[in-house]
Amino acid sequence: GMKLNGFPCKANITSEDFFSDTLANPGMTNTSMGTVVAAVNVQKMPGLNTLGISLSRIDYAPSGLNPPHTHPRASEMIFVLEGELEVGFITTANVLISKTIKKGEVFVFPKGLVHFQRNGKAPATVLAAFNSQFAGTQSIAATLFGASPTVPDDVLSKAFHMDSKEVEITKSKFAPTKQ
Repeated sequence: GMKLNGFPCKANITSEDFFSDTLANPGMTNTSMGTVVAAVNVQKMPGLNTLGISLSRIDYAPSGLNPPHTHPRASEMIFVLEGELEVGFITTANVLISKTIKKGEVFVFPKGLVHFQRNGKAPATVLAAFNSQFAGTQSIAATLFGASPTVPDDVLSKAFHMDSKEVEITKSKFAPTKQ
């Protein structure tokens, strides 16, 4: 079959290609970070191909963290459905831009910049909109300390001002799970 933007073009479309109930229900936040992301992108909804949009739901347990990450192909705008979050991004001049946002408020993270969201004491939920059909997500810590093959210890040690023992300990926390 023919592909456009790297995704299949369908000859026989149905309403199901333009529908998703992925965001309808809260996710289980009993993860190591206390967050869960449910994404609706072109992989899950073929009708998004070429439209340049996608959406995610992020649920946060109390004290949950969506750790520092980037979206290499999109800007992100979040809308708080419930709760209150501290959010922020770091500019290319290493300036932290942050704010506490609550129900009904919106915050935007520019394309490619490292950003995070941290929850307070009560559960929270946001909708995240992206100006890409497939924004991509790259978690900073997991990328650097969980890469396979691994980033050389001396590179991480020098970059983070850590000794090699600290690098190994940190890498062990991000090691891929064996299947």
